[in-house]
Amino acid sequence: MKIAVFPGSFDPLTLGHTDIIDRALPLFDKIILAIGTNSSKKYMFGLEERLHFLKETYKNETKIEVDTYKGLTVEYCKSKNAGFILRGLRNAQDLEFEKAIGQTNYKMAGVESVFLISSSGKAHISSTVVRDVMHHNGNYEFMVPDVVRKK
Repeated sequence: MKIAVFPGSFDPLTLGHTDIIDRALPLFDKIILAIGTNSSKKYMFGLEERLHFLKETYKNETKIEVDTYKGLTVEYCKSKNAGFILRGLRNAQDLEFEKAIGQTNYKMAGVESVFLISSSGKAHISSTVVRDVMHHNGNYEFMVPDVVRKK
């Protein structure tokens, strides 16, 4: 069984995330959307809200599992028998950053990283940008799925 983990904070879930997830569905038997938790990080949305965003968006997709974890992503992957980490790339900076992490993860645990390039028109979307726009009462609706818009 080909299992991938798509790790992130999903604070909030964006159309950039869903673009990568939706395009990866045919590649894997199961994709685990795994919210990494970090007690020292301040989030805009609580863990339960972020879980809700993911579960509601993918409630009809049988190949999606939603979970949380602490610690190293590769250790979580091993605990779930996941051989792949799914990541999205928006630009060259993402590639350089993710490449180093991917090489380290493979060396540590033999977990392969699979990179998908953002679809045209989605590369500008990031949770950081969405949070900033939301914080300043700007129009963020074109960057997030319905479940986040309704929040």
